[in-house]
Amino acid sequence: MKLDYQKKLAARVAGVGLDRVRINPENIELVQEAITRSDIRRLIRSGAIEILQKRGVSRARARTRPKRRGPGRRKGGKYSRLSRKRRWINRIRALRRELRSMRDKGVIDAKMYRDLYRRLSRFESVAQLRSHVMREVQ
Repeated sequence: MKLDYQKKLAARVAGVGLDRVRINPENIELVQEAITRSDIRRLIRSGAIEILQKRGVSRARARTRPKRRGPGRRKGGKYSRLSRKRRWINRIRALRRELRSMRDKGVIDAKMYRDLYRRLSRFESVAQLRSHVMREVQ
């Protein structure tokens, strides 16, 4: 059955492309008889001819792609992005948290905890603190 004319007419009437016009296979006889624009409009309203929704661009790949945060994307200096004070706060809080958990787990005793807490600013990172404690304990 040739329905090319009806499909083309439906696309023109609806103002869409040919690929968005779908003719319901159950109503092929009705569509075949339609020859005027008004016939096509009536068939679109009744659902014999369906206008498919516009296909968009999928965002799936964009969601899986990692965020670009490399040095080439960064604007501003090291401390304009995160101030010296904020860096200090983050570091000291992490060190205090780690020291507390070591004391609670029994890795270090209260005396060593007090001694290390006093000298906590000398450590650059949690990893450095851990390695220092492991050397002291052994």
